[in-house]
Amino acid sequence: MNQYILTIDLGTTLIKLSLFNKALQPINTHYLNFDLERSLEFVELDAEQYWNTCKEGIKILFQKSRIEPRDVSLISLSSQAETLVVVDKNGIPLRKAISWLDNRSSYECMLLKNNFDINEGYRITGQPDIITTWPITKILWIKRNERDVFKNAYKYLLLKDYIIYKLTKKFVSEYTIYNFSYYFDMVKKNYWKKILDFVGISIEQLPQLKEPGEIVGNVVKDNLDGLKFSSNTHLCLGALDQMAGMIGVGNIRKGIISETTGTVIAICTMLDRPLINEYRIPCHYNAIKDTYTLLAVCESGGISLDWFKNNFYEDKDYNYINKEVEKIPSGSEGIVFLPYLTGVSSPEYNPKAKGVFYGLRLLHTRAHLARAIMEGIAYVIKKNLEYFEKLGISAGKIISLGGGSKSDIWNQIKADIFGRKVIVTKSEEPASLGAAILGAVSLGLYKDVEDAVKDSVEVKKVYSPSYKKVYDMNYKEFIKLYKNIEEEFWF
Repeated sequence: MNQYILTIDLGTTLIKLSLFNKALQPINTHYLNFDLERSLEFVELDAEQYWNTCKEGIKILFQKSRIEPRDVSLISLSSQAETLVVVDKNGIPLRKAISWLDNRSSYECMLLKNNFDINEGYRITGQPDIITTWPITKILWIKRNERDVFKNAYKYLLLKDYIIYKLTKKFVSEYTIYNFSYYFDMVKKNYWKKILDFVGISIEQLPQLKEPGEIVGNVVKDNLDGLKFSSNTHLCLGALDQMAGMIGVGNIRKGIISETTGTVIAICTMLDRPLINEYRIPCHYNAIKDTYTLLAVCESGGISLDWFKNNFYEDKDYNYINKEVEKIPSGSEGIVFLPYLTGVSSPEYNPKAKGVFYGLRLLHTRAHLARAIMEGIAYVIKKNLEYFEKLGISAGKIISLGGGSKSDIWNQIKADIFGRKVIVTKSEEPASLGAAILGAVSLGLYKDVEDAVKDSVEVKKVYSPSYKKVYDMNYKEFIKLYKNIEEEFWF
């Protein structure tokens, strides 16, 4: 009898594979790093290599767990959203996949803005601006710059869709990742035909869309290199990683706010209807049917600390950095960091914004800079929380998840800066747990998501805030600094 759920979390630079039993208890997890190819504004990856890395990880996970693939009832996915994969009729990529971090399509953004009212776009897509992140801009870039690829494109997929195709031989996807395409109507739950017509592609060139968490069939064995899954192993579509993470920490009803500090920052709360608001915070279709999410995303999140580690602590791990940061006083002795290494989205939407260290003196060390990065990211979250409050959405505590939540010192920094309790749950991989919950519900093991959450989500630690005057001062400096140099970013 099949006893296990396999989850695959398709990250930007990290793929996480986890096994859960049917009681949603974690059995084992395996991680694999994946390198992107970068050149100026271009950021690409080999989609077939990404798939091969997934298969390698699956094999290692089973070896570590001493469990056979045939004992898996279901595979469920959580994923990044915007990375674009263009394939031919045989599902073979026609070019390298274009990462969501890629900024090549600035001119195409301008073309779209000249032809589409961004207020109309906000009401339809939930996205308040047209930025280079969105796949629609990359498709238009391909049309203008790679005519053979555009001519021969059979399907335009997102990375998750490509993995679904490899597992099932079906071109199918779910709503939550298409919130980030800029060609999905979040209210009608269908593609936005008007913008597709402008770019010159048809709905038939896109995957069929379904509700998140749906089962779409069984896993096929053709592409699995000898992995002997059962003929009854199902595939669950799962959800966007951020929304799967919401489920994995219990953010499943109104009045709860969670923040994810991973490669990007995401601040999420659940809604019972779309909230198109004056502050232009993105609003998306949620992973739980017929609910919505106010989702502020800031692309220069944990990637800022990754960049710093790779260049200034390349021979050290994050535990070492955390210990160094603990020795530095709150406020980093005057350093303020704007964490905008890949531009800024919510709430300013300025793709030209840059990272800035302000206030450097001879006394400062790399540990000061590392702490300033952690504080700067917390200031970005605080800024977005203030906009939530203006919309009447507030919570006395914030649930924290993502890689950043594994750092005690960073969690305490956040609690002190937010002035609220920061909660960390026991699950080390909430997005994977969320995907497993969606899978378990789809199998009928639980009556609904709330029932499964009650059975599987537990609090690990609570970080209580202590007032730090220096954070009030530095936060004001953070806000002032951005305003003073904002126009300079455009040159």
